Amino acid sequence: MSTPLIIAAHGTRDADGEQTCRRFVERVARALPDVKVGLGFVELNQPGIPQALTDIVDGEETRRAVVVPLMLGTGAHVRRDIPGFIAEALEEVPGARIDYAPHLGADPRLVDAVNQRIDAAMGDWRRDETCLVFVGRGAVVADANADHVRLARMHYEAGGWADVQECFIQVTRPSLPEGLDRAYAAGHRQLVVMGHWIFPGRLRSWTFQQAEAWAAAHPDARVRVAEVIGDCDELAAVVIDRYREAMPEAAAEGSPAYVAGLLLTGRRVVVVGGGVVSTRRVPKLIAAGARVTLVSPTATGALQALAAAGDVAWERREFAEGDLEGAWYVLADTDDPGVNARVVAEAERRHTFCVRADDAVQGTAYTAASRGVGHLTVAVVGDRNPRRSRHVLEAIVGSEDVRQAIAEPFRRN
Repeated sequence: MSTPLIIAAHGTRDADGEQTCRRFVERVARALPDVKVGLGFVELNQPGIPQALTDIVDGEETRRAVVVPLMLGTGAHVRRDIPGFIAEALEEVPGARIDYAPHLGADPRLVDAVNQRIDAAMGDWRRDETCLVFVGRGAVVADANADHVRLARMHYEAGGWADVQECFIQVTRPSLPEGLDRAYAAGHRQLVVMGHWIFPGRLRSWTFQQAEAWAAAHPDARVRVAEVIGDCDELAAVVIDRYREAMPEAAAEGSPAYVAGLLLTGRRVVVVGGGVVSTRRVPKLIAAGARVTLVSPTATGALQALAAAGDVAWERREFAEGDLEGAWYVLADTDDPGVNARVVAEAERRHTFCVRADDAVQGTAYTAASRGVGHLTVAVVGDRNPRRSRHVLEAIVGSEDVRQAIAEPFRRN
């Protein structure tokens, strides 16, 4: 019997927002015909999460369920409220098992959905002539706000924008009007506003109202507002993945990857995509002595500098069949899932290991979170949760016992 799924949604007073949420849950249920899919709300709507969990878990022979938070950020609802509701349900149904999946985060499929909404709002505008004003919810949890700023930067690096200004709709600053003011002060007169949340509700209403009021006060500027992510296949795919990753039967000791150290000195490595992910990974490949070829029509400033210095051979074009000839290792790092799939497929035909940045399980290798310590490299190969891997790595490297072990000279017994 499949483990039931409970989708934990925020809740809203907006009738359209509630109905959109319920339609989305129906979309997920259609995609998982053998799974009982339920819905619970943090607030404002019914059923609440404890009731939704109790109804499903108490009625199941297995007394098990997986909760997926329908939340983009890791704010107080994700960290405090939903775990508290799970604890309430477990008190009502002793002996039950409820697994809690990670929040949705900046999954590449959601980034793609956001870009679709932005492009629809922009119409005939060019990105390199437009400033994106990227609006987050705003939270009392600093990490959640920092994640929004980081995502805004990723949009700037990969999106071809003239500028990106991040701001927030509530709790913290800069506010949306302040974000628009900053864009205006920087000389931008063509602005597109994107509210980064899932369904219609008061946040969407505030975004449109504040953007329209600001535009009325600045008649020399043009402002367009994008729609929210909404009920879509991309969102459903991410929720389903979070569910499958958290299912008890999917849990296993260790990572599914076989751990090995690659000696890449003098060997050809092909990196497809010149964005933020490649910017992080290419310097480590260079440090390992690899002959790196970058295939991408555009590249970040850091990658351009490496190419200018002769550390990277840059092919300034789209990926084409034959680009992996002679490669020992490949990275598919573009923001286009179709291109990444083509890179993986060609690498597979050539029996060459390939890391796929947007969907790790579709590749044939994982990139470990790693750090050089003395003459050692300490690495963690995880379960496609890079934040967890980094936290574990920091805990290992920061351990006093580990530091002492590294400092001690090697002694033969």
